[in-house]
Amino acid sequence: MKYYLKVVRDNYANFNGRARREEYWMFTLFNIIFIIAIMTVFGGIAAATDTPALLGIYGIYILGIFIPTLAVIVRRLHDVGKSGWFYLVGAIPFIGPIWIFVLLVTEGDKGNNQYGPDPKLEHTDEINEIGKTQIEA
Repeated sequence: MKYYLKVVRDNYANFNGRARREEYWMFTLFNIIFIIAIMTVFGGIAAATDTPALLGIYGIYILGIFIPTLAVIVRRLHDVGKSGWFYLVGAIPFIGPIWIFVLLVTEGDKGNNQYGPDPKLEHTDEINEIGKTQIEA
């Protein structure tokens, strides 16, 4: 849930930087869970009350989540050293979606790349500082 909120709240339309595999896949997992929940709850209510307009809530959710989804995909592609425009390769029939999927599951570049620092190394400075003061003292 932390990564879902990070994408939606903190990086709503942020197409710069890099996103780890964990951030992308956790966002995708919770997004799918929310879509299924919305469709189940409001679909059931719409069917029971014969008011299909309640399914408009699903449409509103999809419209609201479109930009953050695109942004996290672009940042994920940045992590493997590809431009965000590379996502358009997914439009190639048969091969494109498979290629994009392979890129989304591939481990990101180690260290800095042209899109920013390695997101896995964000907290290594803190870890390296642990125990230093005791050794130097």
